[in-house]
Amino acid sequence: MLNTDWQTILLLLPGILLGLTVHEFCHAFCAWKLGDNTAYEQGRLTLNPIKHIDIIGFIFIVVAGFGWAKPVQFNPENLRNLRRDKALIAAAGPLSNFILGAILALFVKAVLFYYSNNEASPGVLIEHLFYILYYAASINFGLFIFNLLPIPPLDGSHIVFSGLNLKLETEEKIRRIGMPVLFIILIVQNYFNITIIPIGIVIQKLMGLFI
Repeated sequence: MLNTDWQTILLLLPGILLGLTVHEFCHAFCAWKLGDNTAYEQGRLTLNPIKHIDIIGFIFIVVAGFGWAKPVQFNPENLRNLRRDKALIAAAGPLSNFILGAILALFVKAVLFYYSNNEASPGVLIEHLFYILYYAASINFGLFIFNLLPIPPLDGSHIVFSGLNLKLETEEKIRRIGMPVLFIILIVQNYFNITIIPIGIVIQKLMGLFI
């Protein structure tokens, strides 16, 4: 038998891979639908996880609880309405995670409903599948919330920048400090057990809403 930590990691992996892949695919798909072929030409218009996973970012997610995938690139010159389309492309990823999280949570609810109304107890395989679904739903809700934070380089910052229409120089200055600030927040929160961004609380609220 694997120890509990490795068992949990193995149960988390499908949800992590699914969430990151769908997130980046939807960025690419939205950009493509809005007239830019950059992501398509780079092979990102696919649900193949290999095309979207950044190895270092993936290891960080497994080990530290936060990480990243390969960012989807697009050419602003190919967009018809730059401010609107940049916001739509940015929002496509988190929105896809919310929808996926909701669908998975409803599957979890269906499993709970079935076994609460039947005398048969689930076997080990069903129990593991249940936890895979549960963790996958939680992870996707987490990706939804996390990526909407208005801190560069997260999607939420691109949405805010599109709405504010800041000068490029101002955006660049904010972007340069965004990543260090984000890492400091996450490190302090994870290793000093201080809640700065209550992502876990919001995940629980969303899970409770659907389950």
